[in-house]
Amino acid sequence: MLHITDIELLNEMKSDGALFILFGGEHCSVCQSIRPQLSLMLKQQFADMRGVYVDCEKSPDICAQHSVFTLPVVQAYIDGMKIAEEARAFSLKQLALTIERPYLMWKKSM
Repeated sequence: MLHITDIELLNEMKSDGALFILFGGEHCSVCQSIRPQLSLMLKQQFADMRGVYVDCEKSPDICAQHSVFTLPVVQAYIDGMKIAEEARAFSLKQLALTIERPYLMWKKSM
């Protein structure tokens, strides 16, 4: 996952194509443990979806603008539209199922 610290770049990436965002923190053990699992999920199931990581301890302004006030939070976007959001405790399997249908529809329309 690409580490993002620039809000303008993140907004540009959200508006073009498929984007998966993990909002986490260096001192969040859950964030650090699910990050490799999410990267693997993206690689195996959603190869055309870019993945980015926002460290809320280093970029609190980005997190605040995305209404992230707890960790971890994941958001998925396709062409600027939010298709999924999960916070705190969530199932990675259910997250993948939530993303799958809109992602496949987007892929077919490309």
